[in-house]
Amino acid sequence: MSKKDKNAEKAAKKSEDPKRLDKWFRFMRRFYGICMRPALHFKKLGHTEKFNDRAYIYVGNHKSVLDVVPVAISLDKPVHFMAKKELTEKRLGRWFTKKCECIIVNRDGSDVRALMLAMKYLKNGESVCVFPEGTRNKTDEIFLPFKSGAAALAIKTKTPIIFMMQYRKIKLFKRNYVFYSEPFELSEFYDKRLTEEEVAAADELLRSKMLELYMALGEMLESGKKGKAKK
Repeated sequence: MSKKDKNAEKAAKKSEDPKRLDKWFRFMRRFYGICMRPALHFKKLGHTEKFNDRAYIYVGNHKSVLDVVPVAISLDKPVHFMAKKELTEKRLGRWFTKKCECIIVNRDGSDVRALMLAMKYLKNGESVCVFPEGTRNKTDEIFLPFKSGAAALAIKTKTPIIFMMQYRKIKLFKRNYVFYSEPFELSEFYDKRLTEEEVAAADELLRSKMLELYMALGEMLESGKKGKAKK
């Protein structure tokens, strides 16, 4: 084996060292607690306890680059974010996605290699985060059209989903409300040889659940405002 190949193999092993990744996430959480919390405050709603007992798939709506923060602080272990390939085109994005061991995917969502890597992490007891919209939603629509993959990933690995919903875009120096759901499973699709129609039905069920939680969160926040006004 050449020296170049040995160095590449050594770098690959280092990048997959779970202890190294755990140290990096612990550092980021400490950094958030000490330096960022005053400027980036989250009010947790719903299921607010840490999700440390097993692997989960986090599925949420996507409004800003800050959406990764409430996912990362919701457990005491690393989480692998699915990130669009375009993020690696700039030096900072390439460094960060490599440091966090993100799963790089094509924007069209048809990346088999990324799906296989996500399955590997989940079967190893590590959590994964997916934003089905594929990119940040800068429109007035509630959601952008979803990319397929999240439902199939949950079904193939029999992994519970945690929905992480925000009603408004996360902003600095504002109180940001983030809703965490109870674990949700697509168990009716387990142990089946799924047809394209069944995969589409699972995707639609995922979207319907997210829309239901989004509307419930909006009502919760609006009723809270009305309660304060009455006082």
